[in-house]
Amino acid sequence: MSTEFNRAVSIMSYQCPLCHSALVNHTQYWRCENNHQFDLAKEGYVNLMPVQHKGSKNPGDNQEMMQARRLFLNTNHYHPLREAVIKHLDEQLPENAQQLLDIGCGEGYYTSEFTQLQAKHPELSVHGLDISKVAVRYAAKRYKNCHFCVASSHRLPYSDAYLDGIVRIYAPCKDEELQRAVKKDGILVTVSPAARHLYQLKELIYNGVHLHDMEPEVIEGFDLVTDQQLHYDMTLNGEEATALMQMTPFAWKTSDAVWEQLKTAIDLRCEADFSIRVYRRQ
Repeated sequence: MSTEFNRAVSIMSYQCPLCHSALVNHTQYWRCENNHQFDLAKEGYVNLMPVQHKGSKNPGDNQEMMQARRLFLNTNHYHPLREAVIKHLDEQLPENAQQLLDIGCGEGYYTSEFTQLQAKHPELSVHGLDISKVAVRYAAKRYKNCHFCVASSHRLPYSDAYLDGIVRIYAPCKDEELQRAVKKDGILVTVSPAARHLYQLKELIYNGVHLHDMEPEVIEGFDLVTDQQLHYDMTLNGEEATALMQMTPFAWKTSDAVWEQLKTAIDLRCEADFSIRVYRRQ
């Protein structure tokens, strides 16, 4: 391996999704020593999702779901959640943290605000990863102070022990990948629905709502250090209620009558209920 390649490897952040060797930035593309090459999009992101790793032609949320999510998140009904996650990161990130990853970053609603942490951690780089190319393109175009890539959360394109922290809001990731990519004493912040999350929306669909299980997830190689429940009421207008329902996994079960009810809603009360947990790498 050449001296130039070794020097470039020392500052790289990505790992080849095909052979798992280091990717080196050559201004307009990333390339590994085995000549697997991934172009840098004009918006500034890199697509590290090989065709053979895709489960469909365009994995991730469809355009309708993305538009609904953008509309709803822009209302800031989830602002308390974002602030709570930032507070946990501020308190728990290692002192000299340099690399923070948001798994399932979507269009960057949470990711972009994690840059606040650079005031305390001046060397911190903020990364966002999502399987949806359309979402990542939007995020990269809008938030130039973060690093975005299209990739699978089950194949994190980062070298071993590269990350000081990971945020996982509703996003799946294999335990072994978390163990591999997070440094010793690094942290993992997870967000999942708590017992009564969106209870009022579910009441419109189901006969008898089953409350979410709030048992903390056991993640091999990590210790649970903080377990917070964040619960508050939201007051939604018709557009917001419709967009929120479109974001949910039970939207496909929603009848035409319920969609109409949501569309015409005025001051619909709906509970937000989250479990926010911080784990530390052993």
